[in-house]
Amino acid sequence: MEKNNKSQKNRTTKMPKYLWLFPFCFLGLLMIAILELGQHTVPGWILALLAAAGFAVFRIKTKNTLPGYARIISFPVLILVFGIILAVSIPPVKPVPAVQGKNGGTTDVVQIKQGALTGVKTADGAVEVYAGIPYAKPPIGDLRFREPQPADGWEGILKADTFAPMSMQTQSSVIYSSLSHIVGYHDYKWFSMKDNYRTPASEDSLYLNIWKPAGDAKDLPVLVYIHGGVLQTGQPWYEDYSGEGLAREGVIVVNMAYRLGIFGFFADEELAEESANHTTGNYGLLDQIMALQWVQENIAAFGGDPGNVTIAGESAGAACVTALCTSPLAKGLFRRAVAESSTVTSPKPTHSFRTMEEALETGAETKKRLGVKNMEELRSLPAERIVGELEVHHHMTVDGYALTETPYESYKKGIHNEEAMLHGYNKEESAPFILFEQANLGNYEEKVRAYFGDPYSDEILTLMPAETNEEARRNWAGIYSVVFFNYGHYCLERQQLDNGVPTYVYYFTKSNGRLGSWHSGEEVYLYGNILADSKLYDEKDRELSRIMLGYFKNFIVSGDPNGAGLPEWKQSSAPGRAMEFGETVSETEVPFLELYPIFDRFYGYE
Repeated sequence: MEKNNKSQKNRTTKMPKYLWLFPFCFLGLLMIAILELGQHTVPGWILALLAAAGFAVFRIKTKNTLPGYARIISFPVLILVFGIILAVSIPPVKPVPAVQGKNGGTTDVVQIKQGALTGVKTADGAVEVYAGIPYAKPPIGDLRFREPQPADGWEGILKADTFAPMSMQTQSSVIYSSLSHIVGYHDYKWFSMKDNYRTPASEDSLYLNIWKPAGDAKDLPVLVYIHGGVLQTGQPWYEDYSGEGLAREGVIVVNMAYRLGIFGFFADEELAEESANHTTGNYGLLDQIMALQWVQENIAAFGGDPGNVTIAGESAGAACVTALCTSPLAKGLFRRAVAESSTVTSPKPTHSFRTMEEALETGAETKKRLGVKNMEELRSLPAERIVGELEVHHHMTVDGYALTETPYESYKKGIHNEEAMLHGYNKEESAPFILFEQANLGNYEEKVRAYFGDPYSDEILTLMPAETNEEARRNWAGIYSVVFFNYGHYCLERQQLDNGVPTYVYYFTKSNGRLGSWHSGEEVYLYGNILADSKLYDEKDRELSRIMLGYFKNFIVSGDPNGAGLPEWKQSSAPGRAMEFGETVSETEVPFLELYPIFDRFYGYE
């Protein structure tokens, strides 16, 4: 027995002394990844380092004298400690400053109808930014699911130096957001201590932001931008479409938050009955109209010309732009329009729009799901309780007030508010939407038939057959782009030609190290916001941005994008051609023209 005990002791002594380093290093690397991707605060990093160091010292000092059960327990204890550290170092929620980093000081006082305010200047003093200006009363309490009301005034001087919260929406985890920037945008800022916070979202979000050239100004052209996000998500301060680039070119830029999801597009008969305008389902669109009215009343105080306003938007924001182009309430509030990568002008828009019958039916289902019987009960629920319903409420509708008929019907009658239009789409619009749902030879035909049915599927498959997985993938990506993006623009172009509206169409194809020609990839070029130190763009990209920004500025000023030093951009005279923004800037034929006659019959375009 004594001999066996000595043998067991010898085996214990001969076990590798530092075998524990392997799981320790794995846990350490995992902790570093979570701390970084989760943007945890500096104290979290310090505590994690101390915990790891303490664990390592403890294991080294005890070597293999530690009993077996203690060796086993030590790692769960370390995991528990790491978990506590992660929990207490979650990045705080804090507002986003109007100018990141060092700014150029406070602006002079501006007097508007509501009161006096000041903004901040960019570091070089060239641009003034006024952030978080209320344009409507907070749509909370009894004002939830009602038309926006004019904002109250204030006493003293409002410090407009911080962006207001984004509109209420479900927010993905910080880690998911970080991973999306790594995989999708390729622009993640590693180990930065400047992004260790989360941005706020609130039901109280009806505020707007203004960028203007610094100093005295008068009668400058104005752009009002409407952000995208499927009418479910998004915020008005993202750097790609920041107003700074255009402000440096002499344009005043305004953007705003508007109600999203259930807060902006919920419809119910009780709401229509209690409304003096008998409206329901378009609160987010009405917010945008209220912001445009605010611009008419106040933009001159910032040096803007209320008679020279252009509206612009991307994705769902562009869908809203094309709705505003036919809204009777928006008549006279702008002169020109820019629609990037979306419209609601086809006979049956594929996103961001639905019939009132569908809206009311979905509203009734929502009330049942939430267990409420009337609007009083629904208004009493916390915003956090109902925000998840935005998944089914992100569509405009014909409410008889903001929209008296579909935009397609209005354009068909020659009813519209814009006097000139610039619009277009990108080469790879579908890429982010089908990233994990690629077609292959086995499911390509099934996908086409599931959407189009007979006889249209046969025609499409004949035009776009697939004999390899690559052909199937490429064909489905193209068809998806046409369905949800390109075709609406093709409809819009024909409508503008029928109505004699000067129209300029683009097709963005430029590749780069970031988004390339994916959905929204054109924005950083068009708005002149490519960062000087970004390695994801080269000199060709910067030159293309100079050209696109030049076109954009000229269009905002006069309705014609052409000007000195720019290749001629011909006004549309027939559908099917566009100005390509890619390796070259020249007129080209748009892709998939052979599909459009099939789509016209499928959707009922006349």
